[in-house]
Amino acid sequence: MEITINHLDDIRTAAKAFINEMGDHKVFAFYGKMGAGKTTFIKAICEELGVEDVITSPTFAIVNEYTPSSPLLPSSSSIFHFDFYRIKKLEEVYDMGYEDYFYSGALCFIEWPELIEEVLPEDAVKVNIAEQPDGSRVISF
Repeated sequence: MEITINHLDDIRTAAKAFINEMGDHKVFAFYGKMGAGKTTFIKAICEELGVEDVITSPTFAIVNEYTPSSPLLPSSSSIFHFDFYRIKKLEEVYDMGYEDYFYSGALCFIEWPELIEEVLPEDAVKVNIAEQPDGSRVISF
């Protein structure tokens, strides 16, 4: 599936389209170059799922937890947003207890998954965000 975002004004529509295609999947690995829009798109998805918290990249914290208020998700659900950009060794991921997150049944949105690919669940959905020459973004999964 591909979703094109021509302008930043279209991001919420793209997020809705993405949510409609998520199915029962829980772990989403977002690939893209620096500045491709991974954090911005994840923020839009979270907002569409009813997250009212301030949504920022967890670059220094590695993981942020959000509580959505969406009828699409159980009321006790959490969304975990990861940014593994600063991970230097895979042992750091083991130490943080990645299994508790990835196999919790909660939604997990992962930035820079290429740094931890060997511990990603087999059923993780790979999402590619590519900036086009005209500045638009193509999201494929």
